[in-house]
Formats: sequence, C-alpha cells, structure tokens
Amino acid sequence: QVQLAESGGDLVQPGGSLRLSCAASGSIFSINTMGWHRQAPGKQREWVARITRGGTTTYADSAKDRFTISRDNDKNTVYLQMNSLKPEDTAVYYCYADILNRQYWGQGTQVTVSS
Repeated sequence: QVQLAESGGDLVQPGGSLRLSCAASGSIFSINTMGWHRQAPGKQREWVARITRGGTTTYADSAKDRFTISRDNDKNTVYLQMNSLKPEDTAVYYCYADILNRQYWGQGTQVTVSS
C-alpha cells in the first residue's frame, strides 16, 4: 500500500508564493515520475508539472517561468514552488507518483489566491 500526503496549501495574495510538498510512504520500492495536477472549481483536472527520477522536468504552459518542481528521492518527496501566483491558480493541487506501472494520488491541498 502506498500513500501520498500533500501539504503547503494556503490562502495567498496575488503575486505571492507558496511551496507545496508531497511525501510518499508505504510499500515503495522505487518511484519513477512524480508530478502535480490541479482542479479549479467547475473545471476539469489539469496537469501542471512532472519530474522524472533522474530530475528531468516538464511544465504546462500555465506553470512555465512561475512554478518549479523538484524532488528528494531519499525522502520520496516532491515539491512545487509556486511564485507570482494569480487568482486563476486557485485550485486543489494533487500530487501523483508512478510506482511499478501504477499511479498513486494524494488527497489534494487547497491553494487560494485572493486579495
């Protein structure tokens, strides 16, 4: 059994920053790709960023130049540093991890960008 737990969501003003974390625990042999999706109210879930075990990163256009994904393989943790936040970044952010051809998801953490 694998569990993912996100943290770091909060209410922040436009232009502010947040750092999300997601720690994987349980029966983990090796985590391949880790990443983040988000879902805004009334919208479909959308992919935000991913990072391979080797550190190769890919971003959605909405996240480029503002968000940075990173990971600590020793801690089985992935991070999402979000800068210059906009109201349209308001969403529940979900992390995922690919482990042995299965994809696991966290429960989500709320990010609200508002003045």
